[in-house]
Amino acid sequence: MTTLTAQPHEKYDRLIAVARKHPPMLTAVAHPCDAVSLESAVQAAGNGLLKPILVGPSARILDVAHKASLDIGSFEIVDSAHSHDSAAKAVELVRCGRAEALMKGSLHTDELMGAVVSRTSGIRTARRISHCFVMDVPGHGQALIISDAAVNIAPTLEDKVDIVQNAIDLAHALDVTQPRVAILSAMETVSAKVASTIDAAALCKMAERGQIKGGILDGPLALDNAISVEAAAIKNIVSPVAGRADVLIVPDLEAGNMLAKSLSFLAGADAAGIVLGARVPIILTSRADSVTTRLASCAVACLVAAARRASAASVIP
Repeated sequence: MTTLTAQPHEKYDRLIAVARKHPPMLTAVAHPCDAVSLESAVQAAGNGLLKPILVGPSARILDVAHKASLDIGSFEIVDSAHSHDSAAKAVELVRCGRAEALMKGSLHTDELMGAVVSRTSGIRTARRISHCFVMDVPGHGQALIISDAAVNIAPTLEDKVDIVQNAIDLAHALDVTQPRVAILSAMETVSAKVASTIDAAALCKMAERGQIKGGILDGPLALDNAISVEAAAIKNIVSPVAGRADVLIVPDLEAGNMLAKSLSFLAGADAAGIVLGARVPIILTSRADSVTTRLASCAVACLVAAARRASAASVIP
């Protein structure tokens, strides 16, 4: 079995350093009832990124903290009965203005997102909710935003408008003032036989007409044309995006998931994750994430929250 060697995390280290310049973000941590999720909250607080509010069965949380030798004495604990109750109470902290971010603990993602999207008690907005990976790929000059590889299974063109806008807004929060957005497909020409190429062309025209704002779009582009200047030149693609993309928009969840996992397992990339389109950023971490990746996910959310605080124009409607 091939083992990837550990890679430096300069891109993530820069993100974390910038995020630490902002005040810690009040964050409702939903059901941190195992050592990994509780440790993530403790580490993020220790790095000045979060001010956690732990939401879960208090006895279990205290027991986990004791067994893992984690100091949570300064954290507020909101008691809950079980994981579904934890999700609901964490979301309620956002609804009442006590938290400006959510963080997933040891409950299933579906449980947390079910509370988020509830039509009666959730925190939906007019935007479609979507997921972004901020990937630190060894050998690539900047962090890559990939969307959507985790939430929207087979997005419609209308869904993709919000997916693209969410990703652009994230790029702005990460201080990319005019993000270059590649709409990916298997080819760089428009074909009626490949639906994703039609969507890509429509999204680019919508950006031209101001229906998508704040980024430079091009597509359809194959992956090589999106990230390699040489590959784009060979195919005579003249574009401000080709070979220089900051954001990769995939055609569907299957393509995005395979792209992200290929970068992780074949190229040694790390993937910080965040969900956008709700009233607040939602931090999704994996048990398999490194400490740096978990902190990077928190840092990304912190920067999104800081951008929203700084300007009403950056708040998702």
